[in-house]
Amino acid sequence: MADYVTPTKPAEVPKTLDGFHERVKALEDDKAAKDAKIATLEATNTELRAKSVPQYIVAGVDKVYATARGPEEEQGRWGFADFGEFAREVKASRANGGPTPMIQKRFGSEYVQKAATGMGELVGSDGGFLVPPTFSNNIFERVYKKNDLLARTDQYTVAGNSMVFPRNLESSRATGSRWGGVQAYWTQEGSTITASQPRFGRLQLNLHKLACLARITDELMADSGPALGQYLDKTFGLEINFLVGNSLIRGTGAGQPLGILNAPATVTVSAEGGQGAATIMSANIAKMWARRFSMGTHGQYVWFINQDVGPQLFLLTLGIGTAGVVTYMPPGGLSAGPYATLMGAPVIETEWNSTLGQVGDIILADMSQVVSISKGGMQSLNSQHLYFATDEQAFRTTFRLDAQCWWASALTPFQGTNTQSPMITLAAR
Repeated sequence: MADYVTPTKPAEVPKTLDGFHERVKALEDDKAAKDAKIATLEATNTELRAKSVPQYIVAGVDKVYATARGPEEEQGRWGFADFGEFAREVKASRANGGPTPMIQKRFGSEYVQKAATGMGELVGSDGGFLVPPTFSNNIFERVYKKNDLLARTDQYTVAGNSMVFPRNLESSRATGSRWGGVQAYWTQEGSTITASQPRFGRLQLNLHKLACLARITDELMADSGPALGQYLDKTFGLEINFLVGNSLIRGTGAGQPLGILNAPATVTVSAEGGQGAATIMSANIAKMWARRFSMGTHGQYVWFINQDVGPQLFLLTLGIGTAGVVTYMPPGGLSAGPYATLMGAPVIETEWNSTLGQVGDIILADMSQVVSISKGGMQSLNSQHLYFATDEQAFRTTFRLDAQCWWASALTPFQGTNTQSPMITLAAR
């Protein structure tokens, strides 16, 4: 076969067919290397663009919002400026018959959740959308800040559904009963020491689910702007706060935490002989204070009272001869603010205490002796079509919690018979 010759670039032209094939292969290898380099550059460019300032259009608003967000905030918000913007995008998804481009872009299909009774994960009429975690955390922070009771408990975050604690079985400070059976002896040199050992009980807490469902009209979502996020945070926060606080005071232990009023360790102080109905006397306060367990926990006690109890505290007196002295009011009397403490412990009004005259109208408690477990946060979901006929959307938030007193029973002191406890109430009057 004759050699193939070109007059322009003789040095680059193969002289045989085999040489031609080798040159073609070299060019193909070079192209593959360049394509790989281009792909790498494109991937890097995509990553850099994802970290840059995102721009997007809020549904129903003819304005482009450019918002700078760091990686952590972007991750927690999934690109939404606030809860209200997320809600409006979900509303637009219903009109589209499926997730809007922004929902798809910000969430990704892995974050679009199906409802419990739904069939498809990406069909708006079948499922719901998971609320971005930052907004769920906002609700939890609101609950935590407002609920002084939950913040005061001995808190643990669990990975599973329950947690088991070893519990001290001490029910008496009598010799041989301390710490469930530990006993020390005075002994002589060379004498055999009598053995003793503590006994432990078992405290198991199982998470109970608290759920809150709010119905939001389409008009509110369309007209409220940024206020919608504040409204949703406030609505969920206040309601969940109420149920959590109520369970810590009045919980029955059946499908909910075991509250102070139903705890087996709670001590109830009797009313005074001849005491009038729906009254509180200085003697009641003194005797409740005397029944507290005071070994090392004095600074953590708090008085929880119903607002109806306030006037009774303002009028408390101690008799001195034929006169008396007020025990709760400051020297300025009614012209000055009342003391925020009673026997040195803070006085906190709650709406979960019983009304005046009933058990639970005034409670003395050390909440550090209440152990609580939770999943550490809340989960929020949205359903687009639950209330379709009334032009509303449903937002649901769930919180899993359990709580109970560390103590299995009240404690009999070393000297005396009046039992002691970190939780004291006053009998009905």
